[in-house]
Amino acid sequence: MNESSLIEYIAKTFLDVETTENFGYTFFFYKTERMLPFATLIASDNEYDRLSNLDRAGVYRLNIGISRKTFQALFGKAKVDVKNYDYTALDVIMPHPEYAPQNFVCVLAPSDATFERVRELLAEAYDIAVQRYNRQNKNK
Repeated sequence: MNESSLIEYIAKTFLDVETTENFGYTFFFYKTERMLPFATLIASDNEYDRLSNLDRAGVYRLNIGISRKTFQALFGKAKVDVKNYDYTALDVIMPHPEYAPQNFVCVLAPSDATFERVRELLAEAYDIAVQRYNRQNKNK
Protein backbone atom coordinates (compact mmCIF):
# COMPACT_ATOMS: atom_id res chain seq x y z
CA MET A 1 0.00 0.00 0.00
CA ASN A 2 1.42 3.37 -0.94
CA GLU A 3 0.99 6.68 0.88
CA SER A 4 -1.95 7.99 -1.16
CA SER A 5 -3.78 4.64 -0.93
CA LEU A 6 -3.37 4.69 2.83
CA ILE A 7 -4.72 8.24 3.13
CA GLU A 8 -7.67 7.24 0.95
CA TYR A 9 -8.27 4.11 3.02
CA ILE A 10 -8.44 6.10 6.27
CA ALA A 11 -10.69 8.78 4.75
CA LYS A 12 -13.13 6.25 3.28
CA THR A 13 -13.13 3.73 6.13
CA PHE A 14 -13.66 5.95 9.16
CA LEU A 15 -16.55 8.41 9.45
CA ASP A 16 -15.97 12.11 10.10
CA VAL A 17 -12.20 12.01 9.71
CA GLU A 18 -10.59 15.37 9.09
CA THR A 19 -7.00 15.88 8.01
CA THR A 20 -4.51 18.65 8.47
CA GLU A 21 -1.07 18.90 6.90
CA ASN A 22 1.86 20.52 8.64
CA PHE A 23 5.66 20.04 8.70
CA GLY A 24 5.30 17.30 6.06
CA TYR A 25 2.88 15.28 8.20
CA THR A 26 -0.73 14.42 7.46
CA PHE A 27 -2.64 14.41 10.75
CA PHE A 28 -5.86 12.39 11.07
CA PHE A 29 -8.44 13.67 13.56
CA TYR A 30 -11.96 12.73 14.46
CA LYS A 31 -14.27 15.64 13.60
CA THR A 32 -13.00 18.97 14.96
CA GLU A 33 -10.91 17.55 17.81
CA ARG A 34 -7.41 18.90 17.23
CA MET A 35 -5.56 18.11 20.44
CA LEU A 36 -4.40 14.62 19.52
CA PRO A 37 -4.52 12.92 16.13
CA PHE A 38 -5.35 9.23 16.14
CA ALA A 39 -2.82 8.71 13.35
CA THR A 40 -0.22 10.63 11.40
CA LEU A 41 1.64 9.95 8.19
CA ILE A 42 5.00 11.36 7.12
CA ALA A 43 6.65 10.65 3.79
CA SER A 44 9.90 12.58 3.87
CA ASP A 45 12.58 13.61 6.31
CA ASN A 46 12.35 17.09 7.77
CA GLU A 47 14.42 19.14 10.17
CA TYR A 48 12.59 17.59 13.15
CA ASP A 49 12.52 13.98 12.04
CA ARG A 50 15.27 12.16 10.13
CA LEU A 51 15.31 8.95 12.15
CA SER A 52 13.51 6.75 9.60
CA ASN A 53 15.38 7.84 6.45
CA LEU A 54 12.07 8.64 4.76
CA ASP A 55 13.65 10.18 1.68
CA ARG A 56 13.90 6.71 0.14
CA ALA A 57 11.55 6.07 -2.78
CA GLY A 58 8.17 4.70 -1.68
CA VAL A 59 8.94 4.92 2.04
CA TYR A 60 6.59 6.60 4.50
CA ARG A 61 5.90 6.14 8.20
CA LEU A 62 2.45 5.66 9.64
CA ASN A 63 2.11 6.53 13.34
CA ILE A 64 -0.91 5.24 15.28
CA GLY A 65 -2.10 6.03 18.82
CA ILE A 66 -3.40 2.85 20.45
CA SER A 67 -4.54 1.84 23.93
CA ARG A 68 -2.05 1.11 26.69
CA LYS A 69 -3.39 -2.46 26.83
CA THR A 70 -2.68 -3.08 23.13
CA PHE A 71 0.69 -1.33 23.33
CA GLN A 72 1.69 -3.54 26.26
CA ALA A 73 0.43 -6.64 24.45
CA LEU A 74 2.74 -5.76 21.56
CA PHE A 75 5.84 -4.66 23.50
CA GLY A 76 5.45 -5.78 27.11
CA LYS A 77 4.70 -3.90 30.30
CA ALA A 78 8.24 -2.67 30.94
CA LYS A 79 9.26 0.73 29.66
CA VAL A 80 10.19 0.41 26.00
CA ASP A 81 13.78 1.26 25.11
CA VAL A 82 13.45 2.80 21.66
CA LYS A 83 17.20 2.40 21.15
CA ASN A 84 16.52 -1.31 20.58
CA TYR A 85 14.69 -0.66 17.30
CA ASP A 86 15.87 0.06 13.79
CA TYR A 87 13.57 2.90 12.73
CA THR A 88 14.69 2.55 9.13
CA ALA A 89 13.34 -1.02 8.89
CA LEU A 90 10.42 -1.46 6.52
CA ASP A 91 7.23 -3.37 7.31
CA VAL A 92 7.80 -3.75 11.08
CA ILE A 93 5.36 -2.50 13.72
CA MET A 94 7.47 -0.76 16.37
CA PRO A 95 6.98 1.62 19.27
CA HIS A 96 7.12 5.20 18.00
CA PRO A 97 10.65 6.60 18.51
CA GLU A 98 9.38 9.69 20.35
CA TYR A 99 5.76 9.05 21.35
CA ALA A 100 5.96 5.47 22.65
CA PRO A 101 5.21 6.76 26.19
CA GLN A 102 1.85 7.98 24.80
CA ASN A 103 1.22 4.50 23.32
CA PHE A 104 1.99 5.39 19.72
CA VAL A 105 3.32 2.77 17.34
CA CYS A 106 4.74 3.19 13.88
CA VAL A 107 5.39 1.20 10.74
CA LEU A 108 7.32 2.09 7.59
CA ALA A 109 5.70 1.15 4.27
CA PRO A 110 3.62 -1.79 5.52
CA SER A 111 3.15 -4.76 3.21
CA ASP A 112 -0.32 -6.11 2.51
CA ALA A 113 0.20 -8.81 5.14
CA THR A 114 1.28 -6.30 7.81
CA PHE A 115 -1.50 -3.96 6.80
CA GLU A 116 -4.03 -6.49 8.09
CA ARG A 117 -2.69 -5.84 11.61
CA VAL A 118 -2.33 -2.11 10.91
CA ARG A 119 -6.00 -2.01 9.91
CA GLU A 120 -6.94 -3.31 13.39
CA LEU A 121 -4.67 -0.77 15.09
CA LEU A 122 -6.15 2.08 13.05
CA ALA A 123 -9.68 0.99 14.00
CA GLU A 124 -8.72 0.96 17.67
CA ALA A 125 -7.06 4.38 17.42
CA TYR A 126 -10.12 5.80 15.67
CA ASP A 127 -12.44 4.36 18.36
CA ILE A 128 -10.30 5.96 21.07
CA ALA A 129 -10.53 9.32 19.27
CA VAL A 130 -14.33 9.03 18.94
CA GLN A 131 -14.68 8.21 22.64
CA ARG A 132 -12.41 11.11 23.63
CA TYR A 133 -14.38 13.49 21.41
CA ASN A 134 -17.71 12.31 22.81
CA ARG A 135 -16.49 12.70 26.42
CA GLN A 136 -15.26 16.22 25.74
CA ASN A 137 -18.43 17.27 23.92
CA LYS A 138 -21.19 15.50 25.86
CA ASN A 139 -22.51 18.73 27.43
CA LYS A 140 -22.30 20.90 24.32
